[in-house]
Amino acid sequence: MTVTSTPRTGVTLRLLDKADKEIVKLDRAVLGAFYKFQHDFRRNPDAGGLDLKQLEGHDRLWSARVNREWRALMIRLGGHDWLLVSVKHRSHVHKNLDRFNYGINHITGAIEYVDLQVVEESVLRRGLTPPTAPAAPVSAPSSAPEPVGPQPTEEPLFGAYTDQQLADLGVTEPLIPIVRKLTTDDELLGLAEYAPRHTGEVLLRLRDGIPYDDVMEQVTAPVAVTEPERSVGSDDWQAAVDRSQTVVITDDEALQSILEEGDFGRWKIFLHPTQEKLVHRRYSGPARVGGGPGTGKTIVALHRVCHLVGQLPPGHTKPVLLTTFNRNLAADLRARLLSLGGPEVLARVDIAHVDQLATRIVSEADPGNAKRRIDDTSALREWRELLVETGETRWNAEFLSDEWNQVILGQAVTSRSDYFTARRAGRGRSVTRAERAGIWQLAERFTQRLETKGLETHRQVAERAARLEMARKARIDRRAEEREERGGLHNLHVEAGSGAWLRYRYRHIVVDEAQDLSAAHWKMLRAMVPSEPDDIFLVGDTHQRIYDNQVTLGSLGVHIRGRSSRLTLSYRTTREILRDAVRVLGGAEYDDLDGDTDTLAGYRSILHGTEPSLRGARSWDEEMDLLVEQLRAWHDVPREATAICVPTNDMVTQVGDRLARSGIASSEITQDGPRGDQGVHIGTMYRFKGLEYRCLIIAGAAEGLVPRASVDAWQHTDPSRHRRELHRAQSLLFVAATRARDALAITWHGEPSRFLAPLIPAS
Repeated sequence: MTVTSTPRTGVTLRLLDKADKEIVKLDRAVLGAFYKFQHDFRRNPDAGGLDLKQLEGHDRLWSARVNREWRALMIRLGGHDWLLVSVKHRSHVHKNLDRFNYGINHITGAIEYVDLQVVEESVLRRGLTPPTAPAAPVSAPSSAPEPVGPQPTEEPLFGAYTDQQLADLGVTEPLIPIVRKLTTDDELLGLAEYAPRHTGEVLLRLRDGIPYDDVMEQVTAPVAVTEPERSVGSDDWQAAVDRSQTVVITDDEALQSILEEGDFGRWKIFLHPTQEKLVHRRYSGPARVGGGPGTGKTIVALHRVCHLVGQLPPGHTKPVLLTTFNRNLAADLRARLLSLGGPEVLARVDIAHVDQLATRIVSEADPGNAKRRIDDTSALREWRELLVETGETRWNAEFLSDEWNQVILGQAVTSRSDYFTARRAGRGRSVTRAERAGIWQLAERFTQRLETKGLETHRQVAERAARLEMARKARIDRRAEEREERGGLHNLHVEAGSGAWLRYRYRHIVVDEAQDLSAAHWKMLRAMVPSEPDDIFLVGDTHQRIYDNQVTLGSLGVHIRGRSSRLTLSYRTTREILRDAVRVLGGAEYDDLDGDTDTLAGYRSILHGTEPSLRGARSWDEEMDLLVEQLRAWHDVPREATAICVPTNDMVTQVGDRLARSGIASSEITQDGPRGDQGVHIGTMYRFKGLEYRCLIIAGAAEGLVPRASVDAWQHTDPSRHRRELHRAQSLLFVAATRARDALAITWHGEPSRFLAPLIPAS
């Protein structure tokens, strides 16, 4: 797929996937020269200083001068359309003209470029003697992923498959002779680093033991072209570029973004071909896409919004809702949707975080409401004061607060009789009918207490919004039934007034970070859209649930059975970071939002980087010294691309002060995002949900902070809550770790968190 727009000049310059990854690793001086080169090339490719010429023995491959020592290699697609595939030292170009291989993959129909010399060098470093002459020095980066999957064997890894079978899966055919000689996982990963992305994904799936037919169905089929396209498109380079992963450089700023972010910004709106079918499919009802961090769930959601807007009739309304749990993510979604679809798409979409949406609904019904909103911590304090005042000793404040939030408010329970029959799945401790009567009485007194003090919680607002929307839906349905009884005729007297607004608020709803929404949120959303095809599309991962909202969607009218998909390939972070992040979760089980178990089986990355750094200190003050030391070690990374996350707000302030004394600028991440554009971003772990950075430090990962010391108090009094709180703390650390793309450092003082035990070698 091509991310494209019309350049201001007559020359279109594109970067092929992986070319930008090679370019950003060049020396700064070469990067500067390349920046000037692309500017000059787009203005006039025939300028004498560029020395543009066709390479001997190649009908479409050309070279151009970047500076005295470096050359850009480009495929001429036709006319003034060029595809840049690599930047090489001139000695490499002159010695390896016969090793540059490019063409249109006969299975995927996409353009592929392979420098066989570089691939063989990468494999050679892993211990395999390539089937050709010795290699020349390689200018591309030399790192490669760590081995995963089964243990190495002396037998060829892919001996069970014929050349034709590999070709039918879309493996790049010039690479098949090298694939045949692979005997270790190290060698395979050396090849996958420089092979076309599709080839690497196919081979890694096969090596993981995925059956051939499943790889064909899951990896190849979604991107395969049809037989008619193959027959007419074998030499149609213009059609092939539209199937390839390229980015068009439309101006200097577009390239500058790639150079500064190291391709980091582009992937945030790029749709991988294997995800495209999820975006364009017509679903008969609510659908869910799951997957681990960085697998592209949000990207799929954004493209789904664009697809749904594209199906709308002309108009000026906003019939598509895009929502998520917190304010930071909502702002980010707006910016990314604008980048992806432009103002025309944005004009048809209502973007709001779910509590903002609930507040809007309640304000419509009660415009004069002046209550002060309090968070769960303040509400728990009110519960404790109530129990002291009443002398209640049967229940503790934490249990009652959870029961009120999860069961009564979460399920929009409005009467004592409804509470007697309410589901309490996952609550752990069972209660008798008599005990429910006592709990309900306390809940009523608590509600009255807040009312008297002019207070309300976000959960109360969500519950009321759910009831209002459910009542609205009931009126809409009743009106529709009456109309059907009249043979489809409208009652003009009844509908002349309220009928103009008595309709569903939206035609389509798309939900990001679905695992964090409460039952009341889901009831509200379900009532906002008619139960029709393509009504609700949600993406989420319960391994990243950092709020205590346990829901079963089917019980709330959101039936996703048979319409669930899972993404497994991470595009954000490296194998090394991914491996350690998954270890943090241990063997804990997570649900899939519908009563079954979710899994990260098959979750993988083909990106490679350095091992995460793990360092302890004797005190918090000494640990902050480690933070300064680590940031200085990352001196070549823009400060805005680095971040530090900590467990508490106080630690945010302390880290900021410590960095300032060391001459390092910083910006605190608030609920509205970073306070400034400059410096290292600092925030609590909760603030990092949905954010990504090239380099990240998790500080304060100590026992007593992660998890907090109070969690173990529930181990004997409320084992169910103890398990939930441990899961939340694990998920929070997991989310924090997977915010890093290239480098991750974890520090602590005193005793390291119990969750780090799988990462720390035994002494």
